[in-house]
Amino acid sequence: MTTTYPTKATADHELPIPTEIESNWDDVIDNFDNMNLSPELLRGIYAYGYERPSAIQQRAILPVLKGHDMIAQAQSGTGKTATFSISALQLIDTTNPQCQALVLAPTRELAQQTQKVLLALGDYLKVDCHVCIGGTNAREDMNRVSKGSHVVVGTPGRVLHLLKAGALKTDSLRLFILDEADEMLSKGFQNEIREIFQYLPQKTQVALLSATMPDDVMQVTSQFMKDPVRILVKKDEVTLEGIKQFNVNVQREDWKLDTLCDLYETLTVTQAVIFCNNRRKVDWLTEKLQARDFTVSSMHGEMEQGKREVIMQEFRSGSSRVLIATDLLARGIDIQQISLVINYDLPNDKENYIHRIGRGGRFGRKGVSINFVTDDDTRMLREIEQFYSTQILEMPMDVANLI
Repeated sequence: MTTTYPTKATADHELPIPTEIESNWDDVIDNFDNMNLSPELLRGIYAYGYERPSAIQQRAILPVLKGHDMIAQAQSGTGKTATFSISALQLIDTTNPQCQALVLAPTRELAQQTQKVLLALGDYLKVDCHVCIGGTNAREDMNRVSKGSHVVVGTPGRVLHLLKAGALKTDSLRLFILDEADEMLSKGFQNEIREIFQYLPQKTQVALLSATMPDDVMQVTSQFMKDPVRILVKKDEVTLEGIKQFNVNVQREDWKLDTLCDLYETLTVTQAVIFCNNRRKVDWLTEKLQARDFTVSSMHGEMEQGKREVIMQEFRSGSSRVLIATDLLARGIDIQQISLVINYDLPNDKENYIHRIGRGGRFGRKGVSINFVTDDDTRMLREIEQFYSTQILEMPMDVANLI
């Protein structure tokens, strides 16, 4: 194992902190036409709007197609979902109705988003893809998957339920994908994921995608993967190119609201997401803005599933233009029209910065992020700049022209 573990003094009684995996795969294919993909899949890729593969796609599609287990470390916003979706779609035999690829995601929204990408890319393949998530009717899921579905995407709890009930059959399973593995394992899904592995046939290929490589992730790779290919897309290769990043020095927390209202009136954007660090702040800010007659919607993890789906649908369709959210929305939710992300609160975790602002500059698209910075936040802002080797400039007066 080539992972490096810088350790602290043992007196601290802390576990070693994993850093980055080291790549052991050098092949780079810089266009989709040279990947030996089926003509129908290529049609789906180009119809989806991709012209050329991103850094992770250039490196990580081929090893899966060649039958290797794979660990890919790359941030959100780099095209990871399409990476494993293209790999899975190429491996599927559509004449066999049974489940051949199983994808696990940490949130219901990310699972639904992944299903949409799979269906769009596989449009000309006539692929069947079902999503299984909590908060929905389990019996309907059972009936659906027992009849067979080429790809099943789901959250760990519901997928394990279907496996235990014998509704989700794994006899034909070729590929198991664990998406956002760091997030999933840190959320306490370890036991479910380990149990799910027990239902997989020995021959199943495993692909694991993760932004960071904490100890939990490395344990999974050593226990359940066979000599995996390791691919690292370093954070300095993660493109922030399309995203103009600005900060507004609000000095004090209680000046943020007026600053946001001033901005709201000057920015006529297609759509915007405003991130807060907790559910209470989301509810408070939504209430304050609505009291000032601004039209906003909000979303966080403690909302009922049905309500979350309605809000996401309204936002996707454009009938809702401004969404206030917690980091629940920060990973993997790809809404094409978002051109502005406002960090009302700077994220507590530097890694989440790219997940958030990546909403506004998904692979190859342009966007603007505006960060509200109190005097207490100045250090965190510098840390984010250093971490991503980027500059977050003071917001110019003509910011509206940049969106």
